[in-house]
Amino acid sequence: MVGLYQCVEEAVQALRGFTEAAPEVALILGTGLGGVARRVAVTKRVPYERIPHFCEATVEGHKGDLVFGTLGGYNMVVMEGRLHYYEGYSLQQTTLPIRVFRRLGADILIIVSAAGGLNPLYRPGDIVAVRDHINMMGENPLRGITDERLGNRFPDMSRPYDEQLILMASEVALDLKILLKHGVYIAVAGPSLETRTETRMLRMLGADAVGMSTVPEVIVAAQVGFRTLALAAVTNVNLPDAMEPISIDGVIAAAMSAESRLADMVESVLHLMKQKQAGSL
Repeated sequence: MVGLYQCVEEAVQALRGFTEAAPEVALILGTGLGGVARRVAVTKRVPYERIPHFCEATVEGHKGDLVFGTLGGYNMVVMEGRLHYYEGYSLQQTTLPIRVFRRLGADILIIVSAAGGLNPLYRPGDIVAVRDHINMMGENPLRGITDERLGNRFPDMSRPYDEQLILMASEVALDLKILLKHGVYIAVAGPSLETRTETRMLRMLGADAVGMSTVPEVIVAAQVGFRTLALAAVTNVNLPDAMEPISIDGVIAAAMSAESRLADMVESVLHLMKQKQAGSL
């Protein structure tokens, strides 16, 4: 059986055969939010099926391409098509790209996702900067035989979301006149959406938004040493006493309504990072 470290190395070597790009920032795009990739000046596009140990993206709206290029003055690698636990993959499989991006040289990770709102003050189309999370998936991507080459088996999770990046996101949101909310994201396994009672429970646990991704990626990102920013587009607001039916088509449509503002924010955060980086030299 091929170990996880070997899988990462084989994927890295294959990608280095496709491109000499050395990404500084990795970007993961969620359901209905793939259009953010249109801002990237693309130098190379690699389908997942050409990368060893990458899984097929099977969710509607997820292309399944790894995109290399530039945005905001940074060399980027963009995951245009996220992998999910509910697709039948293990969390080690869905988070393998995070390890590959770090080995390629990226040290900033930006995650953009769609999420259901639990906070009654949220509205569809709101953008939330994730400050913390709760893992309710019943699984952890670090579970298994330890391999020190992959990182600390017990990574510190006191601040998995980078405070400086959150501050920069807040700063650019003000400039762009975008009302940026801050909240706690809770991850569930899916793919079924939440019942009224489940919604009430998740809110009681302290969560502001719920989704089926992000958290496993952030756990691995913490293990391998990424600075992480996660932004979630609220697709619907679940009020347990007045819940309305929601479909995946509705989720995608609502996410797309926030797409251009999210793209503006991501690009502006990158520009601000570059300015601060230049100012510190």
